[in-house]
Amino acid sequence: MPEFEDLIHGRSSITIDQAHRLRELVADWQLLSDLSFADLILWVPIRKDVKLWPSGHVAVAHIRPTTAATVFIDDVIGNEVMWGSRSRIDEALSSGEISRDSEPEKIGELMIKEETIPVFFEGAVIAVISRHRNAQLMRSPGALELNYREIAHALYRMVAEGRFPYKDAGSLFEPVPRVGDGLIRLDINGVIAFASPNARSAFSRMGFKSEIENLKLGDVAESVIKNSPDAHEEAISTRLNGKVLRRVEIDNQRATIDLLVLPLLAGEDRTGAIVLLQNVTELRRRDRELVTKDVTIREIHHRVKNNLQTVSALLRLQARRIQDSAASSALNEAVRRIASIALVHETLSSSSEKGVVFDEVLTSLISHALELSPRMGELTIVRDGHLGSLESRLATPLSLVVTELMHNALEHGLADQGSTLSIKLARYSNECVVTVTDDGVGLPEDFDLATSSNLGLQIVRTLTENELMGVLKLISTDLGTTVTLRFPL
Repeated sequence: MPEFEDLIHGRSSITIDQAHRLRELVADWQLLSDLSFADLILWVPIRKDVKLWPSGHVAVAHIRPTTAATVFIDDVIGNEVMWGSRSRIDEALSSGEISRDSEPEKIGELMIKEETIPVFFEGAVIAVISRHRNAQLMRSPGALELNYREIAHALYRMVAEGRFPYKDAGSLFEPVPRVGDGLIRLDINGVIAFASPNARSAFSRMGFKSEIENLKLGDVAESVIKNSPDAHEEAISTRLNGKVLRRVEIDNQRATIDLLVLPLLAGEDRTGAIVLLQNVTELRRRDRELVTKDVTIREIHHRVKNNLQTVSALLRLQARRIQDSAASSALNEAVRRIASIALVHETLSSSSEKGVVFDEVLTSLISHALELSPRMGELTIVRDGHLGSLESRLATPLSLVVTELMHNALEHGLADQGSTLSIKLARYSNECVVTVTDDGVGLPEDFDLATSSNLGLQIVRTLTENELMGVLKLISTDLGTTVTLRFPL
């Protein structure tokens, strides 16, 4: 489907501000379509200069109603009509008046009634909306259909006066409750003149068992939230009086309702308001469950971290009591590995994100590695690049791998010579690359990673292949050793 800008580029004199206004209209016009049970098409005049007479119109947007069947099987976006072939569109553009009095025309098997509404912005008509309805469905409307149509007429009048979409609405319309979710019509005093069945059901679920029509919406809302611990009764009547564009949410122990208040204007006068509402009880319940689950998961990570630190402390105490230096060294290595895992859980316990900011974990790993090195103060660890946020399933084995590579370099490669350990990080769309380089003595000539008895390197190879599903490569020269780790995202 062509983009909005592509359709008007080179064909129309529409300015950037006017195009932005049309985008705002298209973002909010599902409401207009649903209230009028009609397909809506937005037409922009074809002309290179605003001073020139249009040669025709191009359809730049099309919306179908959710309250009735569409009258168009195929999309019409991109279609062009010549000036004079669609007189009602021409008239709406040139006169700036709404055209409603038209005879139905047969399109396919349906008799379609077309009406046109000029789109007014900053003193000029910049486009035209054509509204298409099945004439047969309009013959015997009920109370709901009549109210919807009257409200639609009021909103179309606001479009023709440049008052809809509402200015400075911001995020109030995100997301917009659908007409079918519930609609209330208020008179100029904030009294409910009409309430759709779904709107009445929503308040009934909140505990209001009486009829809500002919009552002030603010009073009805106050009555259902008066026992709620979070009730703000002093503001509800003001926020729901229909005078100002508002988004209000009311709740009690039974249900939660989201309300969008839309004032209806005619010229400078306010004629009432409509309120779109939606029962969001289940949505809020799920939100609360997600928050509770997130807090629970973070608490679990916090407790795992504490347990790992306890195990680490116990092993450290045991290492001090053992006389055998090899056994003591093995326990100290286990302490170091456990500390690396604990760092990941510490990050998870203090983060609201699903992932682990690995760069923060790496900072702690580097500090910890330097503190344990016998040449502390003589060595420098340089890091370059970022990995950003990683899933915990990747962050935990990666932290262990990097810990082992740093410890191996500091303990063996940089034990007697060299002074710099470099860690390079690179993240691409589908993989991460970690490079650890030292300027130490290098590896023995007969070194083979697959047959090496070094426990640390065995752990690195196992985690790389089994947990990270990655590839490990070691290169040793007279200038030191470089280890490159690649793993997919």
